[in-house]
Order: sequence, then structure tokens, then C-alpha cells
Amino acid sequence: MKKLLLVLSLLALFQCSFAQNADTSSVEQAAAIQKILDRDKAIKYQTGNVHINSDVKLTVPAGYKFMSKADAEYVVFDFWGNPRSEGLLGMIVKQDYSIVDESAWAFVVTYENSGFVKDEDAEDIDYDEMMEELQGEEEETNAARVKEGYSAVHITGWAAKPFYDKKNNILHWAKSIKFGEDADTTLNYDVRILGRKGVLSLNAVGSLSQIGDIKKHVPDIIHIAQFKEGSRYTDFDPEIDKVAAYTIGGLVAGKLLAKVGLFALLLKNIKLVIFALIAIFGALKNRILGLFSKKAPALVAKTTSDPEPEAPEN
Repeated sequence: MKKLLLVLSLLALFQCSFAQNADTSSVEQAAAIQKILDRDKAIKYQTGNVHINSDVKLTVPAGYKFMSKADAEYVVFDFWGNPRSEGLLGMIVKQDYSIVDESAWAFVVTYENSGFVKDEDAEDIDYDEMMEELQGEEEETNAARVKEGYSAVHITGWAAKPFYDKKNNILHWAKSIKFGEDADTTLNYDVRILGRKGVLSLNAVGSLSQIGDIKKHVPDIIHIAQFKEGSRYTDFDPEIDKVAAYTIGGLVAGKLLAKVGLFALLLKNIKLVIFALIAIFGALKNRILGLFSKKAPALVAKTTSDPEPEAPEN
């Protein structure tokens, strides 16, 4: 929050300086900053019972809030700069969340109407072998990413091997990844809640320093998202329902490289704002760089040493 206040203070100082000395570039930078701040204030959040589509409902308790689809699309695609894709339903965040606060984290909620995912293979999958196969397929996948203007993604291994909670039909895993030529390793934390007609995905977005805080909230987040009666996994009717083309193993492997890195680094955009201010307020350069030198956040996962979150009860 202190960093957010610094941005606002610098913006005020920045705008005052225009009265005596301004150029087109500086005016445009100030306008861009103000636009982001105004858009942040305009976001509407929901709490309590929220029906996000015909199959999924949320029960958002005190301490959390839900950002609806339209606002989430702005954050994920426009503000964070990710490629547009289908299935985004919104974001689950803490009560004090702000898009311009780098200390904030979020769970991005998406849904894929892929059909009923059979789980018979859950206990028989060799995930070490799967990782080797995925790493061997990186070259082709990354060639397509680079062609579209995105960084290559290199999976360095499982941070936590996939775990399937058969009682509650929840699958989660963590992977360690590298983007492009970046020497640092980031973590990606995924939760998949299986339903009668498809899969609800919850992807944690934050910085590595926030892992402990995010982990504490995982049981809450899982309880917030639920399939409606009639759309639950146990409601499956083999006589009439569509079956997905993949099982548990395919759910982990088939989309791993396609979606890893989907959510770009939030701080990237904030740094652009800060650096624009630095160009004008040279005297504050060292102070600002010191405050904003932290590595940009990525999709977050638990480390292998972290205990598994408690499974939710039906």
C-alpha cells in the first residue's frame, strides 16, 4: 500500500509540474497514469452469493471480493497485456485488492465446458515420465509462442507433483518455470475443480514473496467456488452427458504448455509507470528504484516443502 501511495503522490507532483513546463510526451504519460488510477476506482466487486454462469456459483465471504468478467478481462488482457482467450469468468481477490498495488495477489477464474473428466487413471500416472515428455515437446510449442510475440516458456520441473483429491474431485499441482532468457525461476500454482460438464480453473497470480500468504487462503478459495446442484461431478449421467477427450493425466499434460505463462507479469506495467516518473524526477531515482526493484510477480505455486492445503468438505 505504501508503494501505491507513492505512485499517487508522484502523480500529484507530476501533474503540478505541468503548469510551468510540459511537453507532449510527459502529458501523455500523465494521462496514461491517471487513466489506470481512474479505471482501478471504477471496478465493481461482488460479495455473497454470485452466479457466474449456469454451472458455477461463488459464495464470497467477508475478507474477499469477486471481480466480474468485464473488469477481469480489462485487468488480464488490457492491463497485464495477455493474449485474449475464451473462458475467463472473473477474479477472486482479498478485500483490500487494487490493480495498482504490487503487493496484491489474485485467483483468476476460468471455465472450460470440455465434458466430464474421468478420473480412473489418477493413481496410476507417472508424473516424472510426463515431465520428461513435456520438456521434450517445448521446442515446438515455444516456436509458436515466439512467433506470436511472447516469451518462450521452459518448464524446469514439478515444484509439487499433481495431487488429486478424489473425495472432492479437486486436482492441483505446482511447476517451476522460466520465461525467455530470464535466469530466475518462477512458480505456477493451479487448482482444477471437476464438474459434470467441465472444469473450473483457479490460477494464483502473485509474487514469490507472497507464497505463504496465498497458501493460507487456498482452502478458503476452494470453498468459495462451487458447482451448482445438477452440475456437480457426482451428478454425471453416462447416458446423456458428454465425456471429455482426456482424463486426469491429459488434463495436466494436455494444457500445461498451452496455458503456462498466460497471465503476464503484473508489475511490468507498474514499472513502466514508475520509470516514466523517474525520467522527470531524476532526484528521486534512487529512492524509487530501491522501492520497486522487487522481481515482477508471476503465477505462484507452493514449494515442494509446503504442506498440501486441507481438502474441502462437501
